[in-house]
Amino acid sequence: MASTNLKSRASGYNAEMDDAERASRDEIIALQSKRLAWSLAHAYDNVAHYRRAFDKVGVHPSDFKQLSDLAKFPFTVKTDLRDNYPFNMFAVPRENLVRIHASSGTTGKPIVVGYTKADIDVWSNVMARSIRAAGGRKGMIIHNAYGYGLFTGGLGVHYGAERLGCTVVPVSGGMTERQVQLINDFKPDIITVTPSYMLAILDEFKKQRLEPRKSSLKFGIFGAEPWTNAMRAEIEQAFDMDATDIYGLSEVMGPGVAQECMETKDGLHVWEDHFYPEVINPETGAVLPDGEKGELVFTSLTKEAFPVIRYRTRDLTRLLPGTARPGMRRMEKVTGRSDDMIILRGVNVFPTQIEEVLLATDWCGGHFVIELTREGRMDEMAVLAEARPESWDGSGLTPHAEKVSIFIKNTIGISARVKIVAPETLERSLGKARRVFDKRPKE
Repeated sequence: MASTNLKSRASGYNAEMDDAERASRDEIIALQSKRLAWSLAHAYDNVAHYRRAFDKVGVHPSDFKQLSDLAKFPFTVKTDLRDNYPFNMFAVPRENLVRIHASSGTTGKPIVVGYTKADIDVWSNVMARSIRAAGGRKGMIIHNAYGYGLFTGGLGVHYGAERLGCTVVPVSGGMTERQVQLINDFKPDIITVTPSYMLAILDEFKKQRLEPRKSSLKFGIFGAEPWTNAMRAEIEQAFDMDATDIYGLSEVMGPGVAQECMETKDGLHVWEDHFYPEVINPETGAVLPDGEKGELVFTSLTKEAFPVIRYRTRDLTRLLPGTARPGMRRMEKVTGRSDDMIILRGVNVFPTQIEEVLLATDWCGGHFVIELTREGRMDEMAVLAEARPESWDGSGLTPHAEKVSIFIKNTIGISARVKIVAPETLERSLGKARRVFDKRPKE
């Protein structure tokens, strides 16, 4: 069984399944109990926010005796992280950090996360474990088309691939024509990318009159956005590859929190020796039994710099018994969110971001809706915004719409079609305004 000693827990990664992957369910639970006790005390002793939050509800790390006791502790939410910007959620001195990542912060202060050397070692190990579960092996070439920079995707995959012993092509995103050229020239075995961008790469193959099934790609690891089994089937058929799902989020670690195993492709095994999952009723906060759908919550077990206690991800899923790794529970593919966040082609978008842009104009009265559709295989967003009566001339105000569309692209990072409509034409709600109309086909 993997050691619980914090200084030795991030030892070198074996190319075969490691001890934790082979462990029984009872062994995993015993390990989780020891590591949860450490993580709760580490957060309480070193992070003022957690000390205040625990004291407020009258709970102390010493109250934790068994896994079910975790329900006594308060949740952490995204606003807690923003309120402690930039470094107040760190449990170690800033000079002990070796890396910092952050969200885009398009609606205000970004969420900042940090890592010690030991944290990077753990991240590299769980990411290497994820790549191996997806079919990767030492010596393979990985074409890494996740974005590099403050986003955790690119560097998270990169370090894990190197830990596994792979050759990394750090191409990052964009420049689709060049992506295809490098795939043809370098002949990688694995590609890591968002599923929607993989479809753009497929289109470029066809544009260049190349047969994707003849490419060198054998395995695809796709994440950062929801995707359907129908999309998986299309990608696998088009490229003659095995496509698996990966899950992660910056607040918990980055990519590599959970991974679908190539042998079964039946949901994502959570690496429970480092991340403890719960599923709760999003309305009441009550912990739900395995098998029931609700909101996913994570507590870190081994993070030094940035421990998270009962972090509400807002992702909706359910927990199931392990299969390919019997000791580790699986999470079902994420089916939606308990808040109003939209994930479009790997970018997180909140309706409030669109609202801020529209209210900054002199022609919009504040009434708008967002329509999500799927044109072919790609998700699309359209924003329908009402003009003020004094601004409406019946023409559609096309130049104003184009200006807003460009601004959304430059600030939020997504392409959205903006259409300005006449006053009093959008549906009004008697209660909470319904902003998002998801017209994408359901699987």
